[in-house]
Amino acid sequence: MANLYKSSLQRATFFLTGFQGLEGLHGWISIPFCFIYLAVILGNLTILHVIRTDEPMYYFHEPMYYFLGMLALTDLGLCLSTQPTVLDIFWFETREIGIPACFTQLFFIHTLSLVESSVLLSMSIDRYVAICNPLRYSTVLTPVRIVKMGLRSVSALLILPLPFLLKRFQYCRSHVLAHAYCLHLEIMKLACSGITVSHIYGLFVVASTVDMDSLLIFLSYSVILCTVLSIASHQERLRALNTCVSHICAVLLFYIPMIGLSLVHRFGEHLPRIVHLLMSYVYLLVPPLMNPIVYSIKTKQIRQCIIKKFQFIKSLRCFWKD
Repeated sequence: MANLYKSSLQRATFFLTGFQGLEGLHGWISIPFCFIYLAVILGNLTILHVIRTDEPMYYFHEPMYYFLGMLALTDLGLCLSTQPTVLDIFWFETREIGIPACFTQLFFIHTLSLVESSVLLSMSIDRYVAICNPLRYSTVLTPVRIVKMGLRSVSALLILPLPFLLKRFQYCRSHVLAHAYCLHLEIMKLACSGITVSHIYGLFVVASTVDMDSLLIFLSYSVILCTVLSIASHQERLRALNTCVSHICAVLLFYIPMIGLSLVHRFGEHLPRIVHLLMSYVYLLVPPLMNPIVYSIKTKQIRQCIIKKFQFIKSLRCFWKD
């Protein structure tokens, strides 16, 4: 093992890790992961295809569907940023990854996570305007404002300095990572030089993006709830809340695993290592997997369009059989 670390230092590489102690079962473990990755890709591509092909229809000009398209693209990118290294370990036991490739993967994972948080905030603003100011919805959320809200995701580029800060460090400890992909906090802990600047900057990025987004989402839904409760009709209250269910599910699917993973990293050192692994996979794979399912089930227009697509394919098959 000492020779492994020494050679890793010379070649400037890190070593990724799958499920330690279960290497003989990696082939079997890869099966559910393959299904998850396939479901994520097909699900998000279906959402994008439905939004793109049915764009001329009046209800797909609503801002919510532009934001949903951005969410699907982000989930797709997040899935593809981890897929190569995860499946390489399970299929080929390819654990070695160069530092440039590792830092590139780290950049995309963290950047897309911040972009997703920003998109969820934009979607909460959309719900706020739709429920609290429905008569001004079309005048408030104009195409120009939608573009500006989308450009707010550029704040995710605050991640950009982190790989360069990590590149300056000397890694004299083990180069073996605990996951099948590269994460900033884990690599930073392997450095033997001072990490204060990188640590403070990382906290600043999280506070100014994810923490701020979550606070604004909470405030927007507090106002939405007050507005809904002031509606006299019980039926209208349920109808208003029902328009938010999909987005609330997406917010919970994103923030709960993130909070859980943070708590496990900070206070769960005594927990079995497999708990850390499972929480990290839940954080990165569950939101991209579940978001298309939630929106397909809860959004009537998307559900109807998907059903129409399947009916069209079925009619074509019947036609060719005849």
